[in-house]
Amino acid sequence: MNEWLGKVLGLPPLASSNGKDVDDLIIYVHWLMLALFIGWIIYFFYVIWRFHRSRSPKADYHGVRNHASNYIELTVAGIEAVLLIFVAVPLWAKAVDKFPPASQSTVIQVVAQQYAWNVRYPGPDGIFGRQDMQFVSETNVFGVDPNDPNGKDDIQLLNDIHVPVNKPVIVYVSSKDVIHSFKIISMRVCQDAIPGLRIPVWFTPTQIGRYQINCAQLCGPGHDAMSGGYLTVVSQADYDQWIKSKSAAPAASSFE
Repeated sequence: MNEWLGKVLGLPPLASSNGKDVDDLIIYVHWLMLALFIGWIIYFFYVIWRFHRSRSPKADYHGVRNHASNYIELTVAGIEAVLLIFVAVPLWAKAVDKFPPASQSTVIQVVAQQYAWNVRYPGPDGIFGRQDMQFVSETNVFGVDPNDPNGKDDIQLLNDIHVPVNKPVIVYVSSKDVIHSFKIISMRVCQDAIPGLRIPVWFTPTQIGRYQINCAQLCGPGHDAMSGGYLTVVSQADYDQWIKSKSAAPAASSFE
């Protein structure tokens, strides 16, 4: 039934395992809205019938004497409380607290800017080079210490993210200038990119394919250009080969 309602609502294709909880919450809320809509329509026609002038020719200035409406309101509030406490809060806690181990995940750094996504991988050694704000520049958007040997093989790209399928992905999101919002609809991922903060978000892709990265925050006159980034989900073998090819290539630089 949930799958049918998801199609009726026009939910976009789902390509991550953790996104099912997000879809379920959306569907539960819409079931509640549907029940409320039907309930209030029934009540509306009941009131028309019950208080029609043919049945109540004389006004009753005392009004309703029972507490049925209070019970109905309490029931609706109770259902909303159940959705909040037992569905929304656990989903939020799972998303922000229960991160997969970094050693078993693909770890990436993303720095948004007007109007592109800077992407950084740790390279073949699996270790990010040391970063410091004093090294941040137009050509070193991540502030990588040029003297740290661990950063020599780091991979820096523009608008291009590759990840292996069925393996957790941890993305540390930040911004170079204004507030952006890193959103991949098919992965059910959306995280604000805030200057001065590095906020982690994670997902597990389950479908090989190419997915658009959007900015869900109006970030300037070129906001629409932020949709030029893509997440490509590939097999583990193809990902390993891709990482190897990028390790030998010069790093992509950010732009104004």
